Amino acid sequence: MVLTDTHTHIYYEENAVELENKMNRCFAEKVDRLFLPNVDLSSLTKIKQLVQNYPSNCFAMNGLHPCDVKEDYLEVLNQLKSIELGVPIYAIGEIGIDLYWDKSTLAFQKHAFKLQIDWAIELDLPIVIHCREAFDEVFDVLEEKKQPKLRGIFHCFTGTIEQAQKAIDLGFYLGIGGVVTYKKANLDLVLEAVDLKHIVLETDSPYLAPVPRRGKPNESSYLIHIANKVAEIYNLPVEEIAKITTENSIKIFKI
Repeated sequence: MVLTDTHTHIYYEENAVELENKMNRCFAEKVDRLFLPNVDLSSLTKIKQLVQNYPSNCFAMNGLHPCDVKEDYLEVLNQLKSIELGVPIYAIGEIGIDLYWDKSTLAFQKHAFKLQIDWAIELDLPIVIHCREAFDEVFDVLEEKKQPKLRGIFHCFTGTIEQAQKAIDLGFYLGIGGVVTYKKANLDLVLEAVDLKHIVLETDSPYLAPVPRRGKPNESSYLIHIANKVAEIYNLPVEEIAKITTENSIKIFKI
């Protein structure tokens, strides 16, 4: 069995020994593929180091997180694009719009989102979307930029059945994380209406730890709890969930 964590910030761990322990716990739970979304200029170095340490298991993205889009975002984007990272990039992410923390930067966020979509199309890479309290705004941008090369993942999807279908119709997969294990989230009802071929698994470590680890720092090894819950929803063995969602990740990232 091979599980794929399509979205983890495991590289946030500063202690080298603990980071190695976290990776070993991943391998013990068959979480053998980890995709690392970038957030800002400083995180790229950490991602590069982890990919170099685990080249068969860790895969890099590049992008500017919407919460890090400030007045200097054009300069930051130019720097991100010009950096010779030295390891392959498999997606542009995480990018998008977040209106939970700061609505005042919406214009900057939308422009940065559009520029990074153009970058992904130019490179023929998928995008990984961060969307928080901004489905309408994100969908507006995706409709504007719609074209055959535009594809990717709605990271940490927690929307409605209608929003799920709209994302799928636009060529996106749904990233399902720890929220699916929360009783009041009702994400299980959404998944019951969505074919498994449209979803991938993620942790968003160190955030959103699944039950039974809820309230504690998340880590990629906890993906097994998410996989078990998804297996319960689809009434399939967890090995089948791992197989299909990993196959989906391969289709998206081409690795």
